[in-house]
Amino acid sequence: MNFGENNRSEAKKILLLASLAGEIMLKNGAETYRVEDTIERICKSRKNIKYADAFVTPTGIFVSLEYQEEMMTYLIRIKSIKIDLNKINLVNEFSREFVSSNMSIDKGIQKLRKINKVNNYGKWTKILSGSLACAFFSLLFGGTFLDFISSYLVSLIVLISVNGIDKYKMTFFINNFIGAALASILSILATKIGIGKNMDIIIIASIMSLVPGVAITNALRDTISGDFISGLSRGMEAIFSALAIAFGVGIVLNIYFKGMI
Repeated sequence: MNFGENNRSEAKKILLLASLAGEIMLKNGAETYRVEDTIERICKSRKNIKYADAFVTPTGIFVSLEYQEEMMTYLIRIKSIKIDLNKINLVNEFSREFVSSNMSIDKGIQKLRKINKVNNYGKWTKILSGSLACAFFSLLFGGTFLDFISSYLVSLIVLISVNGIDKYKMTFFINNFIGAALASILSILATKIGIGKNMDIIIIASIMSLVPGVAITNALRDTISGDFISGLSRGMEAIFSALAIAFGVGIVLNIYFKGMI
Protein backbone atom coordinates (compact mmCIF):
# COMPACT_ATOMS: atom_id res chain seq x y z
CA MET A 1 0.00 0.00 0.00
CA ASN A 2 1.40 3.39 -1.05
CA PHE A 3 0.45 6.78 0.30
CA GLY A 4 -0.76 9.58 -1.90
CA GLU A 5 1.85 11.91 -3.38
CA ASN A 6 1.37 14.58 -0.73
CA ASN A 7 -0.66 12.67 1.82
CA ARG A 8 1.09 13.56 5.06
CA SER A 9 -1.95 12.58 7.11
CA GLU A 10 -1.50 8.91 6.12
CA ALA A 11 2.11 9.01 7.31
CA LYS A 12 0.95 10.51 10.59
CA LYS A 13 -1.67 7.77 10.93
CA ILE A 14 0.87 4.98 10.42
CA LEU A 15 3.03 6.66 13.06
CA LEU A 16 0.06 6.77 15.44
CA LEU A 17 -0.84 3.15 14.65
CA ALA A 18 2.65 1.85 15.33
CA SER A 19 2.95 3.89 18.52
CA LEU A 20 -0.42 2.63 19.77
CA ALA A 21 0.63 -0.98 19.15
CA GLY A 22 3.86 -0.38 21.07
CA GLU A 23 2.03 1.35 23.93
CA ILE A 24 -0.40 -1.57 24.39
CA MET A 25 2.47 -4.08 24.42
CA LEU A 26 4.67 -2.11 26.81
CA LYS A 27 1.84 -1.33 29.23
CA ASN A 28 1.05 -5.02 29.46
CA GLY A 29 4.54 -6.27 30.24
CA ALA A 30 6.24 -6.87 26.87
CA GLU A 31 10.02 -6.73 26.54
CA THR A 32 11.38 -3.50 25.06
CA TYR A 33 13.14 -5.19 22.14
CA ARG A 34 9.85 -6.85 21.13
CA VAL A 35 8.04 -3.49 21.28
CA GLU A 36 10.73 -1.81 19.14
CA ASP A 37 10.63 -4.59 16.57
CA THR A 38 6.82 -4.44 16.29
CA ILE A 39 6.80 -0.65 15.86
CA GLU A 40 9.49 -0.71 13.17
CA ARG A 41 7.84 -3.55 11.25
CA ILE A 42 4.50 -1.74 11.15
CA CYS A 43 6.06 1.54 9.98
CA LYS A 44 8.24 -0.08 7.31
CA SER A 45 5.35 -2.11 5.93
CA ARG A 46 4.30 0.92 3.86
CA LYS A 47 6.54 1.54 0.86
CA ASN A 48 6.68 5.33 1.03
CA ILE A 49 8.29 5.22 4.48
CA LYS A 50 12.02 5.51 3.80
CA TYR A 51 13.17 5.38 7.42
CA ALA A 52 11.62 4.33 10.70
CA ASP A 53 13.17 3.77 14.10
CA ALA A 54 11.95 3.29 17.66
CA PHE A 55 13.59 3.73 21.03
CA VAL A 56 11.71 2.18 23.94
CA THR A 57 12.31 2.29 27.68
CA PRO A 58 10.01 0.96 30.43
CA THR A 59 8.67 4.51 30.90
CA GLY A 60 8.53 5.88 27.37
CA ILE A 61 8.25 5.23 23.62
CA PHE A 62 10.02 7.38 21.02
CA VAL A 63 9.15 6.76 17.36
CA SER A 64 10.46 8.56 14.29
CA LEU A 65 9.86 8.03 10.57
CA GLU A 66 10.76 9.81 7.35
CA TYR A 67 8.14 10.59 4.72
CA GLN A 68 9.07 12.58 1.61
CA GLU A 69 12.22 13.95 3.27
CA GLU A 70 10.24 15.09 6.32
CA MET A 71 10.89 13.61 9.77
CA MET A 72 7.92 12.88 12.00
CA THR A 73 8.27 11.97 15.67
CA TYR A 74 5.86 10.69 18.28
CA LEU A 75 6.43 10.38 22.03
CA ILE A 76 4.38 8.39 24.53
CA ARG A 77 4.91 8.48 28.30
CA ILE A 78 4.22 5.19 30.09
CA LYS A 79 3.26 5.63 33.75
CA SER A 80 1.99 2.20 34.77
CA ILE A 81 2.70 -1.38 33.69
CA LYS A 82 0.59 -4.46 34.36
CA ILE A 83 0.89 -8.03 33.17
CA ASP A 84 -1.48 -9.19 30.43
CA LEU A 85 0.22 -11.67 28.10
CA ASN A 86 -2.97 -12.14 26.09
CA LYS A 87 -2.94 -8.53 24.88
CA ILE A 88 0.71 -8.86 23.90
CA ASN A 89 -0.16 -11.96 21.87
CA LEU A 90 -3.12 -10.20 20.23
CA VAL A 91 -0.94 -7.25 19.17
CA ASN A 92 1.69 -9.66 17.81
CA GLU A 93 -0.97 -11.39 15.71
CA PHE A 94 -2.32 -8.02 14.56
CA SER A 95 1.12 -6.77 13.49
CA ARG A 96 1.71 -9.89 11.37
CA GLU A 97 -1.71 -9.50 9.74
CA PHE A 98 -1.20 -5.77 9.12
CA VAL A 99 2.25 -6.19 7.59
CA SER A 100 1.25 -9.07 5.31
CA SER A 101 -2.02 -7.56 4.05
CA ASN A 102 -3.43 -4.36 2.58
CA MET A 103 -5.38 -3.52 5.72
CA SER A 104 -6.22 0.16 5.90
CA ILE A 105 -4.61 2.24 8.63
CA ASP A 106 -7.98 3.38 10.00
CA LYS A 107 -9.13 -0.23 10.31
CA GLY A 108 -5.85 -1.10 12.00
CA ILE A 109 -6.31 1.65 14.58
CA GLN A 110 -9.86 0.42 15.28
CA LYS A 111 -8.58 -3.13 15.82
CA LEU A 112 -5.88 -1.95 18.21
CA ARG A 113 -8.37 0.08 20.23
CA LYS A 114 -10.56 -3.03 20.54
CA ILE A 115 -7.54 -5.04 21.69
CA ASN A 116 -6.75 -2.36 24.27
CA LYS A 117 -10.25 -2.76 25.74
CA VAL A 118 -10.09 -6.56 25.94
CA ASN A 119 -10.49 -7.85 29.49
CA ASN A 120 -10.33 -11.64 29.52
CA TYR A 121 -10.45 -12.17 33.25
CA GLY A 122 -12.52 -10.35 35.82
CA LYS A 123 -11.19 -8.96 39.06
CA TRP A 124 -12.49 -11.82 41.20
CA THR A 125 -11.30 -14.47 38.77
CA LYS A 126 -7.77 -13.10 39.09
CA ILE A 127 -7.98 -12.84 42.88
CA LEU A 128 -9.41 -16.33 43.41
CA SER A 129 -7.07 -18.04 40.97
CA GLY A 130 -4.06 -16.12 42.31
CA SER A 131 -4.91 -17.14 45.86
CA LEU A 132 -5.24 -20.77 44.79
CA ALA A 133 -1.85 -20.65 43.09
CA CYS A 134 -0.28 -19.24 46.27
CA ALA A 135 -1.93 -21.98 48.32
CA PHE A 136 -0.36 -24.69 46.17
CA PHE A 137 3.06 -23.14 46.82
CA SER A 138 2.59 -24.02 50.48
CA LEU A 139 2.35 -27.70 49.52
CA LEU A 140 5.37 -27.30 47.26
CA PHE A 141 7.36 -25.97 50.22
CA GLY A 142 6.35 -28.96 52.37
CA GLY A 143 3.35 -27.53 54.19
CA THR A 144 0.36 -29.41 55.54
CA PHE A 145 -3.26 -29.26 54.40
CA LEU A 146 -3.93 -26.69 57.14
CA ASP A 147 -1.11 -24.57 55.75
CA PHE A 148 -2.75 -24.87 52.32
CA ILE A 149 -6.05 -23.55 53.68
CA SER A 150 -4.31 -20.77 55.63
CA SER A 151 -2.21 -19.72 52.62
CA TYR A 152 -5.32 -19.54 50.46
CA LEU A 153 -7.21 -17.37 52.95
CA VAL A 154 -4.24 -15.10 53.69
CA SER A 155 -3.33 -14.59 50.03
CA LEU A 156 -7.00 -13.97 49.23
CA ILE A 157 -7.14 -11.10 51.73
CA VAL A 158 -3.76 -9.78 50.57
CA LEU A 159 -4.81 -9.70 46.90
CA ILE A 160 -8.11 -8.01 47.73
CA SER A 161 -6.24 -5.39 49.78
CA VAL A 162 -3.57 -4.78 47.14
CA ASN A 163 -6.23 -4.39 44.44
CA GLY A 164 -8.02 -1.90 46.67
CA ILE A 165 -4.83 0.07 47.23
CA ASP A 166 -4.27 0.27 43.45
CA LYS A 167 -7.21 2.67 43.21
CA TYR A 168 -5.14 5.29 45.03
CA LYS A 169 -2.34 5.12 42.41
CA MET A 170 0.39 4.40 44.96
CA THR A 171 3.82 3.21 43.87
CA PHE A 172 4.62 -0.48 43.54
CA PHE A 173 6.96 -0.20 46.55
CA ILE A 174 4.14 0.85 48.89
CA ASN A 175 1.78 -1.79 47.44
CA ASN A 176 4.29 -4.60 47.96
CA PHE A 177 5.28 -3.37 51.42
CA ILE A 178 1.67 -3.25 52.65
CA GLY A 179 0.85 -6.57 51.01
CA ALA A 180 3.86 -8.33 52.56
CA ALA A 181 3.23 -6.84 56.01
CA LEU A 182 -0.42 -7.85 55.87
CA ALA A 183 0.53 -11.39 54.77
CA SER A 184 2.87 -11.70 57.75
CA ILE A 185 0.31 -10.43 60.26
CA LEU A 186 -2.41 -12.74 58.96
CA SER A 187 -0.04 -15.72 58.86
CA ILE A 188 0.86 -15.17 62.51
CA LEU A 189 -2.83 -14.94 63.42
CA ALA A 190 -3.58 -18.11 61.46
CA THR A 191 -1.00 -20.11 63.39
CA LYS A 192 -2.11 -18.60 66.70
CA ILE A 193 -5.74 -19.65 66.27
CA GLY A 194 -4.78 -23.06 64.93
CA ILE A 195 -5.78 -22.75 61.27
CA GLY A 196 -2.17 -23.28 60.14
CA LYS A 197 0.87 -25.05 61.54
CA ASN A 198 3.97 -23.62 59.82
CA MET A 199 4.03 -19.83 59.99
CA ASP A 200 7.09 -19.51 57.75
CA ILE A 201 5.58 -21.64 54.96
CA ILE A 202 2.31 -19.72 55.09
CA ILE A 203 4.14 -16.38 54.82
CA ILE A 204 6.31 -17.52 51.92
CA ALA A 205 3.34 -18.96 50.02
CA SER A 206 1.18 -15.89 50.67
CA ILE A 207 3.70 -13.40 49.27
CA MET A 208 4.32 -15.34 46.05
CA SER A 209 1.70 -13.23 44.25
CA LEU A 210 3.81 -10.14 45.02
CA VAL A 211 7.12 -11.56 43.75
CA PRO A 212 8.25 -9.65 40.60
CA GLY A 213 8.87 -12.71 38.43
CA VAL A 214 7.98 -11.06 35.10
CA ALA A 215 10.14 -8.01 35.87
CA ILE A 216 13.14 -10.24 36.59
CA THR A 217 12.59 -12.27 33.41
CA ASN A 218 12.16 -9.17 31.22
CA ALA A 219 15.23 -7.55 32.78
CA LEU A 220 17.34 -10.57 31.81
CA ARG A 221 15.86 -10.80 28.31
CA ASP A 222 16.34 -7.07 27.64
CA THR A 223 19.94 -7.22 28.89
CA ILE A 224 20.72 -10.29 26.77
CA SER A 225 19.20 -8.50 23.76
CA GLY A 226 21.51 -5.52 24.32
CA ASP A 227 18.91 -3.13 25.77
CA PHE A 228 21.01 -2.28 28.80
CA ILE A 229 19.02 0.79 29.89
CA SER A 230 15.75 -1.14 29.92
CA GLY A 231 17.41 -4.17 31.47
CA LEU A 232 18.91 -2.07 34.24
CA SER A 233 15.68 -0.17 34.96
CA ARG A 234 13.58 -3.35 35.04
CA GLY A 235 16.21 -5.00 37.19
CA MET A 236 16.06 -2.11 39.67
CA GLU A 237 12.26 -2.37 39.68
CA ALA A 238 12.54 -6.05 40.56
CA ILE A 239 15.13 -5.36 43.27
CA PHE A 240 13.04 -2.64 44.93
CA SER A 241 9.93 -4.81 44.72
CA ALA A 242 11.82 -7.60 46.48
CA LEU A 243 13.14 -5.14 49.09
CA ALA A 244 9.61 -3.86 49.76
CA ILE A 245 8.43 -7.44 50.35
CA ALA A 246 11.43 -8.15 52.59
CA PHE A 247 10.88 -4.97 54.62
CA GLY A 248 7.17 -5.69 55.04
CA VAL A 249 7.77 -9.24 56.27
CA GLY A 250 10.88 -8.35 58.28
CA ILE A 251 9.36 -5.48 60.25
CA VAL A 252 6.29 -7.51 61.26
CA LEU A 253 8.36 -10.56 62.28
CA ASN A 254 10.83 -8.36 64.17
CA ILE A 255 8.01 -6.79 66.20
CA TYR A 256 6.40 -10.20 66.79
CA PHE A 257 9.52 -11.97 68.00
CA LYS A 258 10.60 -9.02 70.15
CA GLY A 259 7.20 -9.13 71.80
CA MET A 260 7.70 -12.79 72.64
CA ILE A 261 10.97 -12.16 74.49
